Amino acid sequence: MTRSLFAQAMGKFFAGVLLVGALIFLPAGTLRFGQGWLLMGVLFVPMFLAGLFLMARDPDRLRRRLDAREKEMTQKNVLLLSGLMFIAAFVLAGLSFRFGWLRFPNWVSVLGAVLFLLGYVLYAFVLKENAYLARTVKVEEGQQLVDTDLYGLVRHPMYMATLLLFLSMPLILGSLLAFLVMLVYPFIIARRIRNEEEVLLRDLPGYAAYRRKVRWRLVPGIW
Repeated sequence: MTRSLFAQAMGKFFAGVLLVGALIFLPAGTLRFGQGWLLMGVLFVPMFLAGLFLMARDPDRLRRRLDAREKEMTQKNVLLLSGLMFIAAFVLAGLSFRFGWLRFPNWVSVLGAVLFLLGYVLYAFVLKENAYLARTVKVEEGQQLVDTDLYGLVRHPMYMATLLLFLSMPLILGSLLAFLVMLVYPFIIARRIRNEEEVLLRDLPGYAAYRRKVRWRLVPGIW
């Protein structure tokens, strides 16, 4: 563990807390938005604990997760679209709470929180399986193909986990409008996956055979 890595991790974590909090609570016009606090809790408490664990046990893996500098233009566009999607969804969730627009019943928020935590568990399994899992699309020197466990079910289990995570967020916030915005995510991630597979076919030995072996990209039986 290095001081620079610790500072980088803590800086990005607290910046994320402030940004998400502002996007949710400012449009809501109040801090008395229980579903907003529920999302902040299930999103950032496990993230903080996981970050501490990786910092102590596997700083290289944490460093990969912190690096968000994409080289592929397609991926830069995907990040831009994803950012706009999140901004729109969180702002609409806050506004829908403030003005009572198309609200889900409270039990949907509880269900969303359970689904979100299940998504985090799935994400943790993927992170454990693949030591080279990064936020950016690239192939590192000496990187080995992973085809076991979840990678034997779908080719991109990390994105399968994010699908569950992101679609459950507007459920936690109780906003139908935000959920409709988040339905754009599967199309955004499909674009990312297509470009990522071009990179993997080009740079990762054995990926062509793996792609023939594991048919489904994201959701078994669907795509």
